Amino acid sequence: MIKASALYIVIVIALVIGLLCSSLIVAAYLYRIQYERKFRQDQLENNVSSGINILLNSTDTSFTREKTFSLFSNEMDSVSLQKIPWGVYDIGIIKAFVQRDTLFKSFSFANTIDSTKWAALYLIDEDRPFSLSGKTTIRGDAYIPKAGVQAAYIDNKAYEGDKRFIIGKKHNSERTLPALDEKILKQFEAYFTQDIKGDSILSKKDSLKNSFLRPTHVFNFKKATKTIENMNISGNVILFSDTTVIIDSTASLKNILVYARSIIVKGGFHGNCQLFATDSIRIEPNCQFGYPSSLGVLCFKSLKTNSQLKITVGHNTNFSGTIFTYDNTANPLKPYITIQKDSKIKGQIYSQGILELQDKTELDGSVFTSRFLYKNTVTIFENYLINAKIDSKALSPYYLSSGILPVSGKKKEVLQWLEAN
Repeated sequence: MIKASALYIVIVIALVIGLLCSSLIVAAYLYRIQYERKFRQDQLENNVSSGINILLNSTDTSFTREKTFSLFSNEMDSVSLQKIPWGVYDIGIIKAFVQRDTLFKSFSFANTIDSTKWAALYLIDEDRPFSLSGKTTIRGDAYIPKAGVQAAYIDNKAYEGDKRFIIGKKHNSERTLPALDEKILKQFEAYFTQDIKGDSILSKKDSLKNSFLRPTHVFNFKKATKTIENMNISGNVILFSDTTVIIDSTASLKNILVYARSIIVKGGFHGNCQLFATDSIRIEPNCQFGYPSSLGVLCFKSLKTNSQLKITVGHNTNFSGTIFTYDNTANPLKPYITIQKDSKIKGQIYSQGILELQDKTELDGSVFTSRFLYKNTVTIFENYLINAKIDSKALSPYYLSSGILPVSGKKKEVLQWLEAN
């Protein structure tokens, strides 16, 4: 005869087996969910990578507006792509989505350097020699006038540099500089000549950040001089002014654009941004501009005053990026760039007119200019360099050039990752 307690043991064993079976079913279900989620995540990441490659290699202008399509005619590979011109660089925006899952990335991108065009120095040929004095160093290939390069004795300084004068290959330069990219110049012309709509008041918040996944936040101060101070501004933001924008050292700018007639950056400023003017840009001493930054003064129509376009980089300033001038008028006063003493530039300078490199200035990168200028207390010397250093070999091999410059190659690469989820 079976004891009554045996029934309880059977029930307990049945419950245990039932719980074990239920646990296995739940575990299998959860595992399947996680597997499907990981599969979708991998698929999204692959699609984002494909979208990035498309933007980096495509010349299709339709991507200036958001474009959604399927990569391989499959519901699992839908992407949205957009390319935004952003100063002298471009911004790419990628969104990939599967069912309710979405992955996005925004990044800036630029051109690799064309090694066949790259040079430490390009000085146009005006039928006169190029003179060096003091501890001047030029390292890298150089395009110089046919009259050649020579030593000079100025301000009680004899030439003390390398006896080769230029540590690299020498080539004959032409009478004009290689041209800037017309397509990008037209984009700048549109910004400076069209009536741009936007907010006229910049709120006094401590910070303003706008994602590149959202519409560009535009501020147009019109004819009011605007001082940017005591705030952080970053991301998809553009500031416009018909007159002067003053950027105080208490302001922190990151990846934004500024367009104005003239721009003044107060001493001690730290940030990275792109500044473009139609008259002048003045950087006061002891500033730090991180990579990738840009300074550009551009003129597309004749002004009544025929004032000289100017960029001044104050002494003891570090700047990483691109500095350039462009004048499309018949102004007899050529654009003027001054790099004051003890300043260091990492990147490229393109001076359509005159470039003044003062005492102990250093450039890790490349200079394209029509003319050098050196001034002392009594005399102005043309096509003289004194105690300056130009070293193309010191520039990082990962440096990317703007497509506006003549040394940029066709290949594009990611410059900076901006946002991702």
